[in-house]
Amino acid sequence: MSNRVRPATFWTAFGPGLLWAAAAIGVSHLVQSTRAGADAGFALAGVILLALVLKYPFFEYGPRYAAATGESLVEGYSRVGRWALWLYLGITLSTAVIIQGAIVLFTSFLVKVTFGLPWDLPLVAALVVLACAALLRVGRFRGLDVTTKVILTLLTISTICAAALVAPRTDLSTLALWPPASAGVPLAFLLALAGWMPSAIDISVWSSVWTLAKDRDMGTRASVAHAVLDFRVGYVATGLMAFAFLMLGAGVMYGSGTSFSAAGAQFSMQLVDLYSDALGAWTRPLVLVAVLTTMFSTALTVIDGFPRVIARSVAVLRASAVNPDVSDTGPVYWASGAVLGLLTVLVVAFVASSLTAMVDFATIVSFLTAPILGYLNLRVILGDNMPAGHRPGKGLIWLSYGGLVALAGTAVVFLVSRF
Repeated sequence: MSNRVRPATFWTAFGPGLLWAAAAIGVSHLVQSTRAGADAGFALAGVILLALVLKYPFFEYGPRYAAATGESLVEGYSRVGRWALWLYLGITLSTAVIIQGAIVLFTSFLVKVTFGLPWDLPLVAALVVLACAALLRVGRFRGLDVTTKVILTLLTISTICAAALVAPRTDLSTLALWPPASAGVPLAFLLALAGWMPSAIDISVWSSVWTLAKDRDMGTRASVAHAVLDFRVGYVATGLMAFAFLMLGAGVMYGSGTSFSAAGAQFSMQLVDLYSDALGAWTRPLVLVAVLTTMFSTALTVIDGFPRVIARSVAVLRASAVNPDVSDTGPVYWASGAVLGLLTVLVVAFVASSLTAMVDFATIVSFLTAPILGYLNLRVILGDNMPAGHRPGKGLIWLSYGGLVALAGTAVVFLVSRF
């Protein structure tokens, strides 16, 4: 298979990288990056950059492995050992409700505010979950693919424009590779920011599954070069968006004497005000729609991603041998989606008053599990099933080892400081 990228065939395979970006550009960017800028200016820019660099290999290994072998990382974990797949499934099941709950909670706030709905938040959350499920049921993968491309394009344009307008009034004196003690940034928030920057490593598995789904939808097999390039487009976009949101928070709120509220409804309006202050009051309705559709696309990818990998994991565990043709959208997909949806609504009902605390908890959990999943991804990509010609280069492998040391070391420091 040729590694040379030809534009025509690349555009045929283009999409899974943007799905990955849509899942990443959500709470981590709209909430965490903006809070970082509002609370500490550009003091956390180095933390964001470090997270983007150190975690990159583990995310890229998802589409790389899928394109090279025709298998997802789920099968790859199974080849490492059934213990590895059980471990991944355990991490997924233990974090799915927290992560999906945080995303649906924020999306529900935005829906309620945008449309002025008088309904209780749990009802709005239920409607968001049902709307996503209906779209996935009717549109299948193609509906997910097309919807995400449109929404992500609109958000990128509006956010880059807003950040560019804010740039002249930002104070770059706080820029640092690592926040100084004078910035007063708690370790918990540093880990929360890095935990979902650009996202939790869990979604590397989603990316591998989406790569295979795209192949089935188009009736073609993407080359490794195409799959990796597609992913890199999405990854660079998430990085640019992270710094754009950081600039919005730093330019509009840092040093103003105000900070973000922990209450979801107020936080949502403060976020919209950031755009309005930068672009002008007349843009407020457009901003509401842009932010809402962004969070909806994130909710859509998450509501698809968790059940898809759960269904595939169950199918692989049931099989007597590794089978890359197992179904990831059968009865288990819909059953697990229904259970997660119900639990998500219950979470919204009980923790709606503390959006930022819930987000911090979810992101810290993701950070603590990152070394485990990163290690498994590295084992898979260096396994015997991976064709030698498509394995990552030495530079990327050494970056992986460096990332594992940094992620594991920081996790240990955090746990020691807590206990």
